[in-house]
Amino acid sequence: MQLKFLGAAGTVTGSSYVLTSGSDKSILIDLGMFQGPTEIESLNRESYDYDTNLLSGAVLTHAHLDHCGRLPIILKGGYRGNIWMTPPTRDLTEITLLDAAKIAKDDLPRRQAGGKEILYDRNLATQTILKFETVEYRTPKQIGDFMVTFRDAGHILGSAFLEITDMSPNSEIKKIVFSGDLGNTPEALEQETELVSSADAVVIESTYGDKLHPEGSPVDALTFEINEIEKTGGALLIPAFSLDRTQELMHMIMHLKKEGKVKPDTQVYMDSPMAEKATRVYVNYPKDFNPHIQNDLKIGDIFDFSGLNIISGGKESEGLHASPGPKVIIAGSGMMTGGRIVGHAGYYLPIASTRLLIVGYQGEGTLGRELFEGKKDIRIERMNVKVNATVTSIQTMSSHADQKQLMDWLAHIKNVKKVFITHGEDGPREALSKLISDKLGIRDITLPILNQEVEF
Repeated sequence: MQLKFLGAAGTVTGSSYVLTSGSDKSILIDLGMFQGPTEIESLNRESYDYDTNLLSGAVLTHAHLDHCGRLPIILKGGYRGNIWMTPPTRDLTEITLLDAAKIAKDDLPRRQAGGKEILYDRNLATQTILKFETVEYRTPKQIGDFMVTFRDAGHILGSAFLEITDMSPNSEIKKIVFSGDLGNTPEALEQETELVSSADAVVIESTYGDKLHPEGSPVDALTFEINEIEKTGGALLIPAFSLDRTQELMHMIMHLKKEGKVKPDTQVYMDSPMAEKATRVYVNYPKDFNPHIQNDLKIGDIFDFSGLNIISGGKESEGLHASPGPKVIIAGSGMMTGGRIVGHAGYYLPIASTRLLIVGYQGEGTLGRELFEGKKDIRIERMNVKVNATVTSIQTMSSHADQKQLMDWLAHIKNVKKVFITHGEDGPREALSKLISDKLGIRDITLPILNQEVEF
């Protein structure tokens, strides 16, 4: 087999691989968007280095933009095959791609001024969606020379890691596992991450390859934050990914209101059209929630509660600044690289009664990362903003496995000869590599660079 790394090689975004069989037939695994500072985002136009006409098929692990966001460009390259994924991923990825196309359109004047074209438009996104086909968990699907099995990664709704077996007669290594993004098992909403018994090679993510998630209850932390703004009448800003994180927060607040831990009249604003659409998808797949959610489903909508306000238009969003407190505003994007949370941050961060709660990973070079690291003077939409707000974080809400969880998952896989560590910055990758070598005795470990091709 041959494996080419088209993204997430030294970065946490842009996941993409091309796997070639012993008979020279290839499949694409993910084609995600690079996100972060300008030098990282520029890779979206520079890094795709593969002839799409050679692909027998494509598979997608899950609907996050950093795994699916560049898929339309393979149609530009002439790809006419199918793209396989789980049913929830199909529905969520449609939302993700159409939203990305809308953002690109809205940003067109700025890009044109800088001499840059958009990556794709709504028409190409729609054409890509028409190529989507679904396959259930644990149901093997033959794609070219490969037998592909999707298994529950426990990361977001529909997320999968992949068992891929080379069925051609010319390959020494037969089975390779791609982790995709592994969940922080047990998640609030998702099923536990599945295990796999054996493989010859493993491609494993390393987002938190050098960290352990801290102890503590995210529910208690969220309760504290809401109670604080209830005392002051201030605003609690929560930048949240539209897929899974927003739904998890809404479900937690539903319980807090039901149990009387936060005031019933405290207003909660979900200010994300994408999250609203995603939530409608979530309620369509109750069987994919973890067991304890099933009891909540018997009562009613697990994402609805008193004081919840769904914000639609941009003017309605801006109008929140004039609404009385206390209030909770949940908005994207999760790393504060765009979206409505940026406008709210510009208005509220100079106000001392404001609290900003970080609830997910913040990539290097993002506004969210700057605030997480304590920066007090920031730039928002070409304006200098003084941060007088209180900035806190809940690191126990991560949807990614930490170092121990990554190691536990990998340790269950027997007969592993090769490991490729991706989807992480260099520090976490190096730390995880050393631990794998020391604890599991695997010596053939690669930390790939962008566009590197290996044969095994």
